[in-house]
Amino acid sequence: MFGNRWQLFRLYGIPVSVDASWLIIVALLTLTTANTFPDLMQRYFGEATPTLPPYEYWIMGLVAALAFFACILLHELGHAIVGRSQGMSIGGITLFLFGGVAQLESEPDSARSEFLMAIAGPAVSVVLGLVFALLAWAGYESGWSPPIVTILGYLAFINMLVLAFNLIPAFPLDGGRVLRSILWGATGNLQRATYRASRAGQVFAWFLIAWGVMQFFAGNWLGGIWSGLIGLFLNNAAQGSYQQVLIRKALLGEPVRRFMTTQAIVVSPSVDLRHWVEDYVYRFHHKTFPVVSNGHLEGFIGTRALAQIPRSDWDRRTVGEVMERDLKAITIPPNADALEALAKMQRSGLSRLLVTEQDHLIGILSLRDLLSFLNLKIELEGSE
Repeated sequence: MFGNRWQLFRLYGIPVSVDASWLIIVALLTLTTANTFPDLMQRYFGEATPTLPPYEYWIMGLVAALAFFACILLHELGHAIVGRSQGMSIGGITLFLFGGVAQLESEPDSARSEFLMAIAGPAVSVVLGLVFALLAWAGYESGWSPPIVTILGYLAFINMLVLAFNLIPAFPLDGGRVLRSILWGATGNLQRATYRASRAGQVFAWFLIAWGVMQFFAGNWLGGIWSGLIGLFLNNAAQGSYQQVLIRKALLGEPVRRFMTTQAIVVSPSVDLRHWVEDYVYRFHHKTFPVVSNGHLEGFIGTRALAQIPRSDWDRRTVGEVMERDLKAITIPPNADALEALAKMQRSGLSRLLVTEQDHLIGILSLRDLLSFLNLKIELEGSE
């Protein structure tokens, strides 16, 4: 979902990160708010904006954009804290091009938990909107600086806009999650509830795309492109969310042992890098290999290890010198849940895991084998 991202800090033990795409939306919001502040002043306070130097509008725009994302962060923090209180594992909060997202590493185990987690974010937005509206009113009545009052009014408006958008019953928006929780509670079937909620999400996404096309050809090209991009994102997210439920249903309770290959190709730590590349990488077409000595798993070596080593040194350097010895991220026990293995692959970006008992390698689990099983099971058992 995300490309380059940087962790900023932790809130209540939850890591907060920004994706590189966040810089784009900050720039766009700064530009938009800087250009529309005069209208906002007139709309909220019934009088023309005092003439300000151009640079002050840009400063106001930047402050408003950063404050808006602070509000988005609090919105997502509401989801994360309530979700964690309901037993869900929260991987973190990431701010990105389309706002923010609290990353769930486990799905809710009941319709009630889903409802409480989903409604927490909108509840935060309601509180923020009311607080900023009261502050804007108090500031206007007390004669505060017009730029400050304007920013407060803007934040009240934008939080209510976020609330209204997120409550649309289209999965995976908050309103769509509320809808899924209601359908789940009524039918007792999470898969069917997700299917219907994600369909609603796709219908809304295509409406946004169509609206964006109309806006583009009507002359509002920036608004049209933006609506279209949001629609495409929501459509992909709705499809992906339903696929996640299918994957969870197919893999939950299936042990890793069922999918692993016992005929693992291993490398000795004494092999030099040139022979490893020619005899293993080029021959077996894998990027990562376990390193085994006297029956014990010593580590693993991947093609990334060659990035800092000149080709002229490959003959003089051995696998044992450059291999990774920290096996925690790449190993999994044979009785572990296959769903856990898939989540571990997604977090680490690896397509193969080493299946181990104590320090002994007993097999290899590949993403290809898991996906082949998923495709067959979904094809044979149907998608709804």
